[in-house]
Amino acid sequence: MLAMSNPRRLLVVDPCEDCHEIFPGLRTIGWAVDSCTLAAVVDRSCDVGLFRLQPAHLERPEAVKDMISRSGTEWIAVLTPDVLKMKNVGDFVCEWFFDFHTLPFDVSRVQVTLGRAFGMACLRGQTAAWAPREEDELLGGSRSMRELRKILGKFAPTQSPILIRGESGTGKELVARTLHRQSRRNGKPFVAINCASIPEHLIQSELFGHEKGAFTGAHQRKIGRIEAADGGTLFLDEIGDLPLELQANLLRFLQEKHIERVGGNQPIPVDVRVLAATHVDLEAAIVNGRFREDLYYRLNVLQVVTAPLRERPGDVAMLASHFARYYSLETGRRPRTFSDDALMSMGNHGWPGNVRELANRVRRGLVLAEGRQIEAHDLGLESQVSQTGAIGTLEEYKDRAERQALCEVLNRHGDNLSLAARVLGVSRPTFYRLLHKHRIR
Repeated sequence: MLAMSNPRRLLVVDPCEDCHEIFPGLRTIGWAVDSCTLAAVVDRSCDVGLFRLQPAHLERPEAVKDMISRSGTEWIAVLTPDVLKMKNVGDFVCEWFFDFHTLPFDVSRVQVTLGRAFGMACLRGQTAAWAPREEDELLGGSRSMRELRKILGKFAPTQSPILIRGESGTGKELVARTLHRQSRRNGKPFVAINCASIPEHLIQSELFGHEKGAFTGAHQRKIGRIEAADGGTLFLDEIGDLPLELQANLLRFLQEKHIERVGGNQPIPVDVRVLAATHVDLEAAIVNGRFREDLYYRLNVLQVVTAPLRERPGDVAMLASHFARYYSLETGRRPRTFSDDALMSMGNHGWPGNVRELANRVRRGLVLAEGRQIEAHDLGLESQVSQTGAIGTLEEYKDRAERQALCEVLNRHGDNLSLAARVLGVSRPTFYRLLHKHRIR
């Protein structure tokens, strides 16, 4: 008998007589075989699963989908010839299973398929081991993201106002929520308001609230966002779009720590920490008279800058995989991986919409993908394979090749730049120079 220190675990769900007949042979080649009913799968763990697919499962597939989604491993369907002829069985098996076998078993083929499934399950496990937990809000292993998480850990315990700067779609609200979650106020409210999305004539009421009868339509007292955040954190997104009159009122609140509702005359003390975010150049807005300089210095006590996605290409593949898992629940489809061409296309894309654009493209790709992998055209990106004929000048070709090599090595070794430089066969200073040349970091 072949002895293995760590036997591969095979779980067989609702095994039939044919399944029991192959168990001894599988144990001989190193598989630890266990079996259970579909209802008991939640209490079992395995490296590979074998599932006897029956007509009832195709009529009510939710339980099977839930089992496969929760297990995080590879499953092989076992079908009788009659089940194989049922309508839509092909689509269902291709969508949710790694492979399938019809009865009676071809034992040698089963062994090969189980081995391949085990290898794929190991790759899945390695990905899960280094990927951040689902509840973590700021994902990424690039140096800019590591530095961002480090500085947030220092800023969060303070009570100082913080100005969060960065392009649209770079996660400024996620930064604010992380600061709140890591602060002493994390048990109190986190209240966010987008200053650009509320009509100008309603902003004062939204921020400060109003008393009954303060204006036409004010039929009852309303608590404003600032007062609702008492004890917690107030996040003012797109602060650069706040009208000048409201900037004066906000400045008064920051100085005096109390508000007055519209139509009221009683000061109401409010204890909040203010976080503000903007994608506009506030210094230029001050020069142009669109933003108050005194308010700027009140808000800009501490500053955080979020990096655009084009400067952290090593995070693109990991973020894309995260969104593929997340949105697969919404689409009801199993998470897809990405083809090499899709990964190259994502690495070469400029991402003007940053992480928000990446999330939307992956969401689209999950819906449009017809195979086991998401292709570049599913993401709405131009295939890199189709560009091989468009070389252009020798210098342009070299630039594209350099950028592609940098993106690929950062996708694999973005957390270790010394190793990335060695893989490319260049010195670390040369590697940094190339990153700067192609504006990657």
